[in-house]
Amino acid sequence: MAGLRLGPLLRFVDWETGGSATVWVEADRPCTAEVRCADGAQGTARTFQIAGHHYALVPVTGLTPGTTTAYEVLLDDRRVWPVEGSGFPPSTIRTPDVPCDGVTISFGSCRWSAAPAGEHDPVGPDALDTLAVKLAAEPAAERPDVLLLLGDQVYADATSKATRAWLAARRDLREPPGAEVADYEEYTHLYDESWLDPEVRWLLSTVPSCMIFDDHDVIDDWNTSESWLAEMRRTPWWQERIVSGLMSYWVYQHLGNLSPAELESDELYAAVRAAPDGTDLLRNFAAQADADPACVRWSYRRDFGRTRLLMVDTRAGRVLDEQGRSMLDPDEAHWLREQTLAGRGSYDHLLIGTSLPWLLPPLIHDAESWNAALCRGERGARWARFGEDLRRRADLEHWAAFPDSFEKLTRLIAEAGSGPDAPATVCVLSGDVHHAYVAEPEWPGEAPVARVLQLTCSPVHNSIPRSVQLGFRFGWSRTGRRLGHALARHGRAGRPSVHWGRTGGPWFGNQLMTLTLRGRSAGLRLDQARAVGAGQGAGPGGGARLVTAEERELTAHRDPSHSGG
Repeated sequence: MAGLRLGPLLRFVDWETGGSATVWVEADRPCTAEVRCADGAQGTARTFQIAGHHYALVPVTGLTPGTTTAYEVLLDDRRVWPVEGSGFPPSTIRTPDVPCDGVTISFGSCRWSAAPAGEHDPVGPDALDTLAVKLAAEPAAERPDVLLLLGDQVYADATSKATRAWLAARRDLREPPGAEVADYEEYTHLYDESWLDPEVRWLLSTVPSCMIFDDHDVIDDWNTSESWLAEMRRTPWWQERIVSGLMSYWVYQHLGNLSPAELESDELYAAVRAAPDGTDLLRNFAAQADADPACVRWSYRRDFGRTRLLMVDTRAGRVLDEQGRSMLDPDEAHWLREQTLAGRGSYDHLLIGTSLPWLLPPLIHDAESWNAALCRGERGARWARFGEDLRRRADLEHWAAFPDSFEKLTRLIAEAGSGPDAPATVCVLSGDVHHAYVAEPEWPGEAPVARVLQLTCSPVHNSIPRSVQLGFRFGWSRTGRRLGHALARHGRAGRPSVHWGRTGGPWFGNQLMTLTLRGRSAGLRLDQARAVGAGQGAGPGGGARLVTAEERELTAHRDPSHSGG
């Protein structure tokens, strides 16, 4: 008798017709997975096998646009979801009106798994947990149409106490990679720990999600430099780690990002489903993707009515040659440009999802471009060695650390936001840096017609040292800017083609940003998870609630007095 091991996750919902969706599940043995909706829509899929685990991505068809319908999951005709007595409302699939008048998108990144019930949580309440509790308790509350999870969905290199104990029962943690995950089975444990959290499990079953990896999904500072990668490849454990990381990402995150049509044309997906055991097929694919990143595209496009989302891989496809560093390989850069400019006038809002911020605090931007200049030899071999050591110690590997890529992205954003067919907004959505802020560029000469913003939000559930908080604040200050200019002059790094200022934040805490896009208008809200006691709206035992820290319209003219930097 088959049981539900993990899931369900509601992943893709079709915004073009409103008639289909996909639901991801993991079973504990081979079986046929079925999704049945209250309105008669349904779908089935046979599980496929990877490393002794059994998965299905169920295509659901026959949905009615503009409706919300409850669904249940069956394995070999036995209902396994919803779980009896869970206390949560039924999981639903909500489809858009066609044509739709707008979309609400919540986003964030960097989520350690929440502490088990009853245990002290050292990093405070989980924003996703808190959102789930709110939506479950208030069925009429506004809910996002989609969640964008912008990296570090799991931490392969920073495991919990419970996971370390589980790892210690499998192998000797005195041997590398120690208490970090080593193989595919250990990755599955991370996803179990994160997605079996009851609140998050229900939330992901009822709100569609789009995901992209960042470094901690594999290892801190993944692909930071050519010498870093060479060093990692010399270790005896790295090959298994990277192959397992890419395998698990393909299964747990990537497949659900794709539409049914994209899945239908995916040769690897077809081969894995057709094989009695797809492990070797997927392992070979992952090894090839690591050896030749240009052979696979992890980036993808989603259209939500007249809002276009481009989720961009800024980790696996980097070009690391110091004399030609690039955040994106040439094919990926061409894809991004093509998808950005295709159908000009057909979208009112352009969202570029990149785990790493495009616009950082100016001091940090200049420090990273200075460091990149040192590492490519602008000040000689001694400075280059110093630069490489500093790059790794200080995590200097954002867009600013790839100066040519930064400028290309800047020019592309300006082009996309200019002309009679320009969208109302172009927003770069990012995470990674464990705080939230809004930044806006100031363009020399003629500015784009669209309002351009960097919207950064993290963590969902993590922390940041007080000293680093102070450093980020200083990075926006006038003194910080001057120091950054001095570093850039020393490295002969040149100046970026745009100037920018902070128009919101910085905000620190566990948080989610929400964009509400209606026609050509756009609104932004930042909600933070705050711990509260009994009698303060969290139930008799205390807990957490979402508190709105910022709310504003984005399509109004910017108020220079709100600069803060």
